[in-house]
Amino acid sequence: MQMSDIGWNSFFEDHFTPFRENGLTAMRIIRENREHYTACNDTGEYACEVTGTFRYEHTRKSQFPTAGDWVAVSIIPDEKKAMIHALIPRKSMLSRKVAGEITEEQPVAANIDTIFIITGLDQNYNVRRIERYLAMALESGAVPVLLLNKSDVCPEYEQRMTEVASIAAGHDVFAISAFNQNNLECLQKYIAPGRTIAFLGSSGVGKSTLINALLGTDRLKVNTVSDLGSRGRHTTTFRELIFLPDGGMVIDTPGIREIQIWGEDEGLEQVFDDIKVLAENCRFRDCSHVNEPGCAVREAVESGTIEQKRFENYLKLKKESAYLTDRQTMKASAIEKARWKDISKYAKKIKKGRDY
Repeated sequence: MQMSDIGWNSFFEDHFTPFRENGLTAMRIIRENREHYTACNDTGEYACEVTGTFRYEHTRKSQFPTAGDWVAVSIIPDEKKAMIHALIPRKSMLSRKVAGEITEEQPVAANIDTIFIITGLDQNYNVRRIERYLAMALESGAVPVLLLNKSDVCPEYEQRMTEVASIAAGHDVFAISAFNQNNLECLQKYIAPGRTIAFLGSSGVGKSTLINALLGTDRLKVNTVSDLGSRGRHTTTFRELIFLPDGGMVIDTPGIREIQIWGEDEGLEQVFDDIKVLAENCRFRDCSHVNEPGCAVREAVESGTIEQKRFENYLKLKKESAYLTDRQTMKASAIEKARWKDISKYAKKIKKGRDY
């Protein structure tokens, strides 16, 4: 296997130069499970861990490797092991907020070219959730493709395709059946040697079934889905990069139940481009579209040009994004305040020592 087969290109080559000069080797993370890593290059697979220096210098989850990352390592002689010294800069990264109350970024997959956003055409179908996933995908820097799975159990799948296409920001939308392998040939144009695809979707939408279909073998465990709400259990419990038989790679990720967005609002602006365009005609430049007079967006909602539920989802996601931004600012301020407090204590200690 050549390095180009696993995604190495001029972008990573250019950024790797200083690491090579220090005698390090490039590898790609193909499996990550709670800071236990497996990486590979053209010489094979290696069990990896980060160095003590790396761990000391990096404290945030986003600074640690995830599936798809390229890392600079030193190989332990005569062992299939290596130590990770640094992350090579990422070309793209799919992220979300970590689950729970902590305000922190959690990488889902790195250095991806295409994101397959999968939703089920059973009771899992939810346009508002698709808008959220689409914003996440667009924020990553990869190209989203929307897959409406389980078309075999949805007689009105063409109507659903039209509905999703209306909010897809011009990106491709396909109805497929991973179980019956219907229309999977439409995915082949995204699959090629050196290209990486990530799968994004809730539990039970059929990600593992689709990956098995692309692999031509039942490699991944598939759980049955409850008829009540079409909910599935998390089949995948870790992040893994899988090589496809005809070239290309897919990253399987755990199903995401709590999907809070993360980013700079660029993804939201693209998903809700129609609202962004209308907002330019609002009387006030900083219009919140809630109760200001002369709001062109609210007028469009009242006239039916913008769907009420779509508008409500836009406000919800904008509010969520603003809240996370404020929390990040507060956290950074607290860290800086604590740092200066430590410096002040140290300075007083030094001064006290001089007085004696």
